[in-house]
Amino acid sequence: MLYIIGLGLGDDKDITLKGLEAVKKCSKVYMEAYTSLLSFGLSPNGLSNLENLYGRSITLADREMVEEKADEILNEAKASDVAFLVVGDPFGATTHTDIVVRAKKLGVDVKVIHNASVMNAVGVCGLQLYHYGETVSIPFFTETWRPDSFYEKIRENRKLGLHTLCLLDIRVKEPTIESLCRGKKQYEPPRFMTVNTAIEQLLEVEEARGEFVYGENTICVGFARLGSEDQKVVAGSMKQLLTVDFGAPLHCLVIVGKTHPVEEEMLEFYGL
Repeated sequence: MLYIIGLGLGDDKDITLKGLEAVKKCSKVYMEAYTSLLSFGLSPNGLSNLENLYGRSITLADREMVEEKADEILNEAKASDVAFLVVGDPFGATTHTDIVVRAKKLGVDVKVIHNASVMNAVGVCGLQLYHYGETVSIPFFTETWRPDSFYEKIRENRKLGLHTLCLLDIRVKEPTIESLCRGKKQYEPPRFMTVNTAIEQLLEVEEARGEFVYGENTICVGFARLGSEDQKVVAGSMKQLLTVDFGAPLHCLVIVGKTHPVEEEMLEFYGL
């Protein structure tokens, strides 16, 4: 059996009882370590805390392992129970359908154990989840690469009066261009986009496109470390949020659409 287990958003204790029971009976435990991170991911002893709680050693599965060596994991799951741990929910912000499809093609049984995801945790600010449109991702701009395809999606959401969840870029174990040219991989330092950087880039795209989809006065909600004890939620205009220090990662941003009075009342608790 291959167990794909959501870990939630905060720390090592956010795993469900069902998930913990599954981990404890698995002979091998892998943890996906490139699309997100729990608060433990920023702590030097975070992984050992997980291993102590779960009673199992954990193998970190980076992007290369998952994309290039997934069959090794799946072959192990043919003969024994294997756990594949995912921060948040297995099918939340980043889906893991590919590994499920590959497992089923190899005849490996799969059981998914769900948990909280950023996709529902943003409800803490009071904006109703069924008033959200399509979620967008905001990548880091570079000098030569400034993609803006998210702009059209935000425009369509705002036409319908819907809120837009913006997931912000995470750059973990990304090979440098120079190392790729030399054929020997070296990696960039980890980078996590802040709410401030996301807004700067959003405003840059608006200025270039000039379609008045949003602007400095557009109300947004910035989030940091959702699900953690020290989570931060601040509502205000884009201009106002640019002045806020949201602290350590992970961050995300919601561009607010048309609001209901109950939503507005809740947002006031988080206003600057």
